Amino acid sequence: DGCGHTVLGPESGTLASINYPQTSPNSTVCEWEIRVKPGQRVQLKFGDFDIDDSDSCHSSYLRVHNGIGPTRTEIGKYCGFGFQMDGLIISKSNEITVQFMSGMHTSGRGFLAAYSTTDKSDLITCLDNASHFSEPEFNKYCPAGCVIPFADISGTIPHGYRDSSSLCMAGIHAGVVSNALGGQINVVISKGIPYYEGSLANNVTSKVGPLSTSLFTFKTSGCYGTLGMESGVIPDSQITASSILEWSDQTGQLNIWKPENARLKRVGPPWAAFISDEHQWLQIDLNKEKRITGIITTGSTLAEYYYYVSAYRILYSDDAQKWTAYREPGMDKDKVFQGNTELYQEVRNNFIPPVIARFFRINPVKWHQKIAMKVELLGCQFSIGRAPKITVPPPPQNKNNKNDDFSDDFIHSVKTLLQTDKTTFTPEIKNTTVTPSVTKDVALAAVLVPVLVMVFTTLILILVCAWHWRNRKKKTEGTYDLPYWDRAGWWKGMKQFLPTKSAEHEETPVRYSSSEISHLRPREVPTMLQTESAEYAQPLVGGIVGTLHQRSTFKPEEGKEASYADLDPYNSPIQEVYHAYAEPLPITGPEYATPIIMDMSSHPSTPLGVPSVSTFKAAGNQAPPLVGTYNKLLSRTDSTSSAQALYDTPKGQSGPGAAAELVYQVPQSVAHSPGSKDE
Repeated sequence: DGCGHTVLGPESGTLASINYPQTSPNSTVCEWEIRVKPGQRVQLKFGDFDIDDSDSCHSSYLRVHNGIGPTRTEIGKYCGFGFQMDGLIISKSNEITVQFMSGMHTSGRGFLAAYSTTDKSDLITCLDNASHFSEPEFNKYCPAGCVIPFADISGTIPHGYRDSSSLCMAGIHAGVVSNALGGQINVVISKGIPYYEGSLANNVTSKVGPLSTSLFTFKTSGCYGTLGMESGVIPDSQITASSILEWSDQTGQLNIWKPENARLKRVGPPWAAFISDEHQWLQIDLNKEKRITGIITTGSTLAEYYYYVSAYRILYSDDAQKWTAYREPGMDKDKVFQGNTELYQEVRNNFIPPVIARFFRINPVKWHQKIAMKVELLGCQFSIGRAPKITVPPPPQNKNNKNDDFSDDFIHSVKTLLQTDKTTFTPEIKNTTVTPSVTKDVALAAVLVPVLVMVFTTLILILVCAWHWRNRKKKTEGTYDLPYWDRAGWWKGMKQFLPTKSAEHEETPVRYSSSEISHLRPREVPTMLQTESAEYAQPLVGGIVGTLHQRSTFKPEEGKEASYADLDPYNSPIQEVYHAYAEPLPITGPEYATPIIMDMSSHPSTPLGVPSVSTFKAAGNQAPPLVGTYNKLLSRTDSTSSAQALYDTPKGQSGPGAAAELVYQVPQSVAHSPGSKDE
């Protein structure tokens, strides 16, 4: 009659004296016999120890034995107020006996201890909290049975738990470990927050907590996402139920609480069963197998209808025909999950181990007034390649072996994991499926081959583009070595998008290099004009049949260009330079000059080496017709001994030619200078 909180799991557990942490009653006794897997040993750790030692451990004490039964041997006998036992008590076999005796005393809380197999070197008790550890991140092993009524937690996931909370109890609330099995937790310490929320999850109630200097959270696998009830990923057609509540209210309006209404946080009524009994169910088809790690439920969420489900079972199937009830490993009964305690609060329950199934059913077993609920499933995609295959070892041949009970438990436990109906024991089962190394090689090749192909393709494209750019550059480079923005192809392509100005107000500027023309001999100039292909449209030159296209351009000379400020267009000496193109006008003149066309055949006295006389285009007059041919210009140029440039001579000045032979026209839109006047 001296046994307190006790949970004995297959690999770990928790035990405490009666009334702990209050004073234990007088004259009580309790004895725990603990057995783990053969080949393992048991380690015992005390979280609290406070036993009266007034009679030197004579009537009140705690005694630990190796083995069970008459053959057991004593390991130690302990008592004392606030006794600190830093180390672990380790058995010599897989069995251990713990005996508690409480005699006549006036004080003493008793004890709380945890046990596990010796391979769990980082075992802690249910009383340990984050403030007991200084590391910012650490791993610990929580024993089974840490849902204890005398420990408190504050907070929830994902925000975190107050540092004063029990680590293992918070791990159960977060769904990281199971109360029936215990397990490993990975704890991360961070800065505290001003307020900690409270919630109900996995039969653990988290209380609202005030500000703390630090908090802790857990690292998990990340398989806790929503599976589509709230978001609508699961269509209405895949949500069905055993029955549907239909009724008319006082106004005569028909209300139908259909299964598709059972979406968490969805505004409106929930799903409700027409008949409230233990045979009702809500079924969700996930369309394919999923790894289901948890469920969240609420009541009706309608204040005028105080309906909710307070307890339920879970069933799952792959074909919607054969159903399996969820059971915790090591248990031979279906697990009944705690549901809601009122109609609004969200209550979460986690499945450890997770459920792998396509069809999922919720079977209410307790409710308030009527069966009504909204739900959301938690989990992630299920990959078949990651599922370990479990092999069932054959039963032992020797029926008289003392480990027969354990072997039977082992086989039943494996069957439970294979989705059978009964479970009695679940030892640690290792993955017996070894992935061959060729799988890793194939996966590595599947990654490297596309990467190498992309790299080589990129290099080839770079080389091809470089070769193409180099050839294009060589092809487009001419005598004048134009910059890329002044090349004819680019400029002509851009000109078609520019607005076209009137020909009477704007002519295309004629740009040329006089330096390249000046060094040529007179006889070479026509040849150059004839043989070299003109990259740009040629201006009209006397005797040449051509057209000066509007918007034609000529490549500028790199370096200093000839300036007309240095040349007097009317009073400069005659130079032996053949000007292949018309000279631009002075700044006060028109923007462009138009070559003068003169009939050379009607002026026999004109020297052969003199080019056609230039005129300026007068407003309202058309240019004279072209006379002569390109061949005539060549023949006249070849027959002269010196090439002379002839400019228009204003009236009143002497020029190289006869006055009667000159044709002078006033340039278009030219404003007369103040010093000149008509005669």
